[in-house]
Amino acid sequence: MADRLHFADIWQALVGQTPAAATDLVDLPVHAVVIDSRQAQPNDLFVALRGEKTDGHLYLADAFARGARAAIAEPKALDLDIAATFVMPDGTLAPRGQATAVAPYIFVVADSLSGLQQVAAHWRNQMPAITIGITGSVGKTTTKEIVANVLEQRFVTIRSEGNLNNEIGLPLTLLRLERRHQRAVLEMGMYALGEIANLCRLARPRIGVVTNVGPTHLERLGTIERIAQAKAELVQALPPADEGGVAILNADDPLVRAMAGRTAARVFTYGLDDASDLWADQITSEGLEGIRFRFHYGREVLHVHLPMLGRHSVHTALRAAAVGLVEGLSWTEIVAGLQQQRGQLRLLVAPGLRGATIIDDTYNASPISMLAALNLLDDICNDTHRAVAVLGDMLELGSYEEEGHRLVGGRAAQVADKLITVGQRARWIADEAASAGMKPSDIYVTAANEDAIAVLTGLLRPGDIVLIKGSRALAMETIVDALAQPGRRKS
Repeated sequence: MADRLHFADIWQALVGQTPAAATDLVDLPVHAVVIDSRQAQPNDLFVALRGEKTDGHLYLADAFARGARAAIAEPKALDLDIAATFVMPDGTLAPRGQATAVAPYIFVVADSLSGLQQVAAHWRNQMPAITIGITGSVGKTTTKEIVANVLEQRFVTIRSEGNLNNEIGLPLTLLRLERRHQRAVLEMGMYALGEIANLCRLARPRIGVVTNVGPTHLERLGTIERIAQAKAELVQALPPADEGGVAILNADDPLVRAMAGRTAARVFTYGLDDASDLWADQITSEGLEGIRFRFHYGREVLHVHLPMLGRHSVHTALRAAAVGLVEGLSWTEIVAGLQQQRGQLRLLVAPGLRGATIIDDTYNASPISMLAALNLLDDICNDTHRAVAVLGDMLELGSYEEEGHRLVGGRAAQVADKLITVGQRARWIADEAASAGMKPSDIYVTAANEDAIAVLTGLLRPGDIVLIKGSRALAMETIVDALAQPGRRKS
């Protein structure tokens, strides 16, 4: 059995049989699986996916020209003028054009995405790695990174790249598995009910971590309860406790805590309450220097200082430590993993215009993450630093849209010396900040990033701490790029 993915495995997964010995793909390993023809390299597998804006079938020839050895495509590929050997669903070969012995192969399937997932499930089932699934409304990616940092102290570990957490990204991660991998840490996102259940069918997680439940994607799912139902699909998919299944749940979130009743797995809770299996207290934020707190686990008490930003990071550390404890790691190994800098991927700190400091948290935004970012700004700033908050629209909040923005506005009034809002929805942030007592002269309402840049260019002075945050669609990194000086650094 191969230690890494081979084209014979693709054949086996899609056709149900191994290729004939004479086929030149038999012993050829797959270099990588790609869905963008521009990324194709020699001996890659290209998956022609249909998207909202384009169709991967239009780029089959480009992928092959770049060296891709085979592709997964739908029957429409048969109508294209491509020299290739088509592998039909029943395993028969149909050479087309000037196909030769070294011509690329195209595996014909009814649906390319389903074909990708079918191959991923087949390959995952052959690999010995134990998988850890991570879901929640906020904090999935950072949690995934730090959990992987911890597990790497003892195990050969693979993790989802970036935020490849959906029905396409997760299969691509599974196809990178090799026999040497002992643990796989996989982020699981969703837009609708049933999506996490499908990801679990592919990945077969033994451990599941749920960060929290918030109004992110409320526009799609309608109610917070339905969001919780969707997230709970992870813990429902775990094996029972006597087969090693463990659900790691945030005891400080009532909707997550209630998931204990939806799983047959062992439940391990974390939080700030001493009723949790693992809990923390004596939390002190030291701004850009990190956080200090105490872990409590049974009778064990451990003081730690970690390079994580903001009090909300304590929950991230608790999740990663919980996975480490469940997996039998020592506290020395766990703390070593938590100390690694890799993981604060979403938050950049950069020197800015006129001696200001820019906190770039532009990746995305929800009420929960906005409040956490404002709390960090509050921790950092003091009498010698002005707190400047640049806050943009938060999307996909559905019926919670106005309430969520106003909640952020109330906190902004308590934290910020200057508030700049960006976008139509963010006007609610400004309105609520004014209602909460912030002086109108300290509030600037702008429609677009360019307007915010103009305001900030005239406003900033040495020592200012500037938080920039909004939903991904606003591309507020353009504000950061306009204000940040060379030498931006990751924190």
